[in-house]
Amino acid sequence: MNQSAHRYFIINKPANMVSQFVSTDDVRLLGALDFDFPEGTHAIGRLDSHSEGLLILTTNKRVTQLLFQGEVPHQRVYLVHVAHVVSQTTLDLLRSGITIRIKGGVDYVTTPCAVEIVSKPDYLAPRYREEREDVPHTWLTITLTEGKYHQVRKMVRAAGHRCKRLIRISIEDIELGDLPPGAVREMEEEAFFEKLRITNWKQVQE
Repeated sequence: MNQSAHRYFIINKPANMVSQFVSTDDVRLLGALDFDFPEGTHAIGRLDSHSEGLLILTTNKRVTQLLFQGEVPHQRVYLVHVAHVVSQTTLDLLRSGITIRIKGGVDYVTTPCAVEIVSKPDYLAPRYREEREDVPHTWLTITLTEGKYHQVRKMVRAAGHRCKRLIRISIEDIELGDLPPGAVREMEEEAFFEKLRITNWKQVQE
């Protein structure tokens, strides 16, 4: 499929799976997916084990540098299920910047971001009994251009809500869509970088 020396994949990472192939802990690894990944494949922009959704895998070691260490920030969109009804005041707080505790015990004010109340997508199967419609809850999309550790979970917690489910649905123009949990899709190199809006990838290839 791909004529490049490198290969590029997106997956829908299921919950309760870590974003790596090797671990000394007794955890479910990416190798449990029903796909024969080539040697040297690794994840870009990990999701914690409880989170779900879009995860990029590649054999190209330069992608992390191009995506997260460049001058232009790249957008990631998360679908977030929280307990109770989110008020307009809370929306404004999340949008304008909210104080969270980050590594080293430091207080950090998040960068202003887009936060919207949305309906649960029809294709998304429930994971928990508490996703019943008669239990007060809210579905949000949160669009970030930064990635502090557990940032989305910490943001909604600081706003007084419990994060019940967290799904990354896009990174720039690469979208999860209706890709089933555990499924893998390979992408052509040029389309991969085009959808990530990375224009200088040919100049920094190995």
